[in-house]
Amino acid sequence: MKRPLALLASSALVLVSGEALAQSNEARAIQLEEVTVEGSQNTQTGPITADGYVATSSSSATKTDTLILETPQSISTVTQQQLEDRKPQTLLDAVSYTPGVRIGGYGFDPRYDAFTIRGIDVTYTGVFREGLRQVNSPNGLFRLEPYGLEGITILRGPAASIYGASSTGGIVDLISKRPTFLPFREVEVQTGSYGRIQGNFDLSGPVTSDNTLFYRLTGLVRDAGTEIGAVPDDRVFIAPALTWKPTDATTLTILGEYMDATTGGTAAYLNNYATDAAGNPTSLSIGATRVFAGDKRYNDFRQQQGRIGYEFEHRFNDMFTLRQHTRFSALGTNQEYVYGGSGLTRENNWGGVSDTHLESRVRTGPVDHTILTGLDVSRLSYVSKQGFDATIPVGLDPVLSYREDQTQTLTGIYVQDQIKWQNWRLTLGGRHDWLTSEYNTAGFEFDSDDTKFTGRAALGYVTDFGLAPYVSWGTSFTPNPGTVLGGAVAEPTTGEQVEVGVKYDLPGYNASLRAAIFEIRQENAVVYQVVDATNQQVQLDLRSRGFELEGVASLTDGLNVQASYSYIDARILELTPETVGNRLTSVPQHMASLWLDYTVQEGPATGLGIAGGVRYVGASFGDNLNRPIIENDPRAYLDAAIRYDLENIDPSLKGFRFQVNATNLLDEDGQVCTSNYCYFDEGRKVIASLRYRW
Repeated sequence: MKRPLALLASSALVLVSGEALAQSNEARAIQLEEVTVEGSQNTQTGPITADGYVATSSSSATKTDTLILETPQSISTVTQQQLEDRKPQTLLDAVSYTPGVRIGGYGFDPRYDAFTIRGIDVTYTGVFREGLRQVNSPNGLFRLEPYGLEGITILRGPAASIYGASSTGGIVDLISKRPTFLPFREVEVQTGSYGRIQGNFDLSGPVTSDNTLFYRLTGLVRDAGTEIGAVPDDRVFIAPALTWKPTDATTLTILGEYMDATTGGTAAYLNNYATDAAGNPTSLSIGATRVFAGDKRYNDFRQQQGRIGYEFEHRFNDMFTLRQHTRFSALGTNQEYVYGGSGLTRENNWGGVSDTHLESRVRTGPVDHTILTGLDVSRLSYVSKQGFDATIPVGLDPVLSYREDQTQTLTGIYVQDQIKWQNWRLTLGGRHDWLTSEYNTAGFEFDSDDTKFTGRAALGYVTDFGLAPYVSWGTSFTPNPGTVLGGAVAEPTTGEQVEVGVKYDLPGYNASLRAAIFEIRQENAVVYQVVDATNQQVQLDLRSRGFELEGVASLTDGLNVQASYSYIDARILELTPETVGNRLTSVPQHMASLWLDYTVQEGPATGLGIAGGVRYVGASFGDNLNRPIIENDPRAYLDAAIRYDLENIDPSLKGFRFQVNATNLLDEDGQVCTSNYCYFDEGRKVIASLRYRW
């Protein structure tokens, strides 16, 4: 049974000041050496500026270097320090402590990063990289290697007024590791649960003595299993990067990646279904069994993917800065599975995305303006071939008898004005998109042209003591690749959100608090559901409302804190008569998390780091009918970590760190149901690492 998502089968650089422009090349080289991108364990600069766990600015929300406190939108960040301390293995792991983000709705499934923000599915349309849309096809979604990241920005709520095609729930902007100004080198070995063996390396620094060319090379090789014997977790990853900075006013960064990864074609368990007189399944009666739904002899899911792109910036003067970000990407999949017969899906997609914008800083009387005008173009083409045969021996490829292909082109022009007057901050933005789509399959051809305007308006007030209340409104527009039930091409998804929030940076402390209430309405949202044991896509209208709290701190006594709480009430407005008003499947009303990390500052245990976290997920319904028989019980997951810098034992071991990370330490692996199909949570996983940095 083919499941398109297989969910159920289962840069804006920091601008140099005008004074720096007047410096000589020699003086500029000295200044560059004072910048510590990777040279400090706590300080991070670039698209995300952070001190430990606390980010102070991010270019993702506005495409300009804007303080998070002054940005009238809900923003969370996963900083470099958080990535190093928690060592996430997937995108889901990385965002698991973010308010409003629901992971694990499909239990243990390493094939795709499927998750929701504020009750809205963002799997296909919510993931960006370097501020550029990451184009995906129905069975071809780019896999993420967290070791290749230096940070993540999560924007909750619509950002379509500058990003175009994106989810109403928000976007996740992945920031790749990029060259550092100072030499940086590390190698690491890992071992752990299910026979895991992994080696990492990360090398960076200047190439030339005049500090105009810098490089970075990041990579890993992994051979690993998972808790399902038929599902491997093997990977080869390499990401080269170059930055050329011929003058203080001009920067060009080239970012590349290649990854070859193999996991399982299905990661699901058989479910118990009631049957009719003919033996056909009718409805889910109990839930998941512990019987694996696939066959180890024919279950490899290999994906090869690559990307190459660049970020160009030129500052003409203190008023005008031009930027262009462009990326080309491609992936190919070969997914084997057994579900009542042998199935095979081969899919290839190609994509190009380019965003060019001019930032203009002007003043009209007492009012400062940061005006952004841009052109954004993206194109996705994919070809999917599928076959299924219940008569051939397991291990043989079925004939690929079905084919579909689609090309989508999206062109958008946008303008944004960030207005600053005294303590007031007003952001106004608008974008117009033109979408063309050509879809073909046997006996069916559908071409369409759509156009849509999206906008954003937000008003904030920044006090002198770090308190910043705000109100915002925004809309979204998202083309959907592939088809829905009945062979019809999916309609674009549209949405609207109203949000009221407050941000507070505690004076004298490296700490921040955030709170927001919101209401989202979305039309033609694509969701997956199982009917009569068969996966189907449907489109529905929904409403999601709730509130969020978040606190992050990195204190001078070695304590890091990250805490969050979310209340989300996501309801169906239009699908079928029996589901109207029901809660959306697998969206819990209550979620909370707390992560504490402490490093001993003095005494015999100096340098010892101990961390622990708990993630609470409240009850939810396992289908849109809200049947109690498959309701998901509330549960909590406990994570932990311990690390030690070995130079505290012997100075000759300077640069060595030993670290152990455990997720789901208490092995909570209960049943979780989504869209009328049930899975099991991922159990305990422990990873030990030895790192040498010099």
